[in-house]
Amino acid sequence: MLNFKDANFGFLDDIIIEDLKEDENKKIITRFPPEPNGYLHIGHAKAISVNFGLAAKYDGKCNLRFDDTNPLKEENEYVESIKNDIKWLGFNLDGNIFYASEYFQQMYEFGLKLIKDGLAYVCQLSTEEMRAYRGTLTTPGINSPYRDRDVEENIKLFKEMKAGLHDEGSMVLRLKIDMSSPNLNMRDPIIYRILKMVHHHVGEVWNIYPMYDFAHPIEDALENITNSFCSLEFEDHRPLYDFILNKLDFKNPPKQREFARLNINYTVMSKRKLLALVEENLVEGWDDPRMPTISGLRRRGYPKEAIIKFILEAGFAKSNSVVDIAQLEAAVREELNYTAVRGMAVVEPLKVIVTNFNKEVDWLEIDINPEQLELGKRKIPFTKELFIEKNDFSLNPPKGYRRLYKGSEVRFKGAYYLKCEDYKTDENGEVVEVYCTYDDTTKGGWSNDGRKVRGTIHWISAVNSLPCEFRLFDRLFKDPNPEKGDFRENINPNSKIIKNGYVESYMKNSITDRACQFLRNGYFVLDKDSDLQSLIFNRVVSLKDSFNK
Repeated sequence: MLNFKDANFGFLDDIIIEDLKEDENKKIITRFPPEPNGYLHIGHAKAISVNFGLAAKYDGKCNLRFDDTNPLKEENEYVESIKNDIKWLGFNLDGNIFYASEYFQQMYEFGLKLIKDGLAYVCQLSTEEMRAYRGTLTTPGINSPYRDRDVEENIKLFKEMKAGLHDEGSMVLRLKIDMSSPNLNMRDPIIYRILKMVHHHVGEVWNIYPMYDFAHPIEDALENITNSFCSLEFEDHRPLYDFILNKLDFKNPPKQREFARLNINYTVMSKRKLLALVEENLVEGWDDPRMPTISGLRRRGYPKEAIIKFILEAGFAKSNSVVDIAQLEAAVREELNYTAVRGMAVVEPLKVIVTNFNKEVDWLEIDINPEQLELGKRKIPFTKELFIEKNDFSLNPPKGYRRLYKGSEVRFKGAYYLKCEDYKTDENGEVVEVYCTYDDTTKGGWSNDGRKVRGTIHWISAVNSLPCEFRLFDRLFKDPNPEKGDFRENINPNSKIIKNGYVESYMKNSITDRACQFLRNGYFVLDKDSDLQSLIFNRVVSLKDSFNK
């Protein structure tokens, strides 16, 4: 479990502190209640951090509760992915896993109680009629003609609904509250509907299913939740939450309070839109490294520590705002700068032949990570044939160009000074080979005679290197607000670019889940599809934010 003792949750801390003033022996119990109808995204990571983090800070506990009240969209695949994501983020479930579906019998009995108390009725208005009867924000609703059925008839029909004797859509159970309420959620909301579907967790037991607004407060109360933290869109639902708990006579009911959800530019957070990206093959699955899903961020190589740090630094507010994605990327860079293994890789290779090098190999030493000198040094081979990046050589160098061109001398990182003597082009005029000489008195990249060079470039041996595929990921959307039109039209065509290049052979012994910083190219991590015969590296982030430059 991550240490949240010193974490600042802002006004959410104030809520709990005030509760504990009333009862210092109170045990704080929170819950994270995802619906298993999709993969979790970074917005859910904020809710996870709130609920699990506050429970940890105040020595309480947090329940993972699957709000599986809608079998139309829910699957076991999503249940397992949610568990895996929470564990990966570093939170211990401790066996506190619950399902709304396990309370269905109690919810049904509560429905009967509300009917008997004259607070619920079976309604047979069609969907269109119910919409018309509901009214608008400026006009009150109209009572359903079924609102005054007698209790016995309502009980009979509700039991028949449960028994599967009526068609889907033919009737629902509604609360009897106030059709003139300014809060539309209080205008006789539906609390049960008929769905003749097999449920992924409880099977073929039920023909009716509770609505989320009815199930949510009951689940919280049955689990003795003290603090039910929700995102802001549930603020208008709070009167209904309190109404249900009050009418069902729960003692010491939980308190629902709301906080602003996490909104990030260049990103969509809607499950419906994320599902569309997957189903329309606009991405390569829920764990596509361009997706904001936790599984996508994990595959891309985002450290969980950076994600949690970003969430805590973004803060917790009572009003919605948009956080710059550059803040998340900066947190990732800060974490990886300390933890990533250093190495050299060439993404777009151009061969360099060192014409005066007559050895088989010259083994050089360089730091594994200059931020962690205790890791020691690695050996890199310098050979007659090397690879550099194509853009580190120019036929017509612009003013101020500090890399390789005919007649220039540059430092090869950790190796020697090399001077370009000539080059070779193909029939299209493309440079295919560069010919250099090296100064063997500059080993380590420094001159004893005080001679200085203007540039340093990275390189690898052409014969002692590993071929690999580089997947260069960028932001999925090209517009900071991808939802201002059709989000599909805002997809960045350069969000994934594939290059075939080489990494130094040292990396073969360092291939783990640990990220690598490839000099000047960015931070990379091995993709799950990679193996020792076919290395595939995902770019986590570039070394600097260059998206708008």
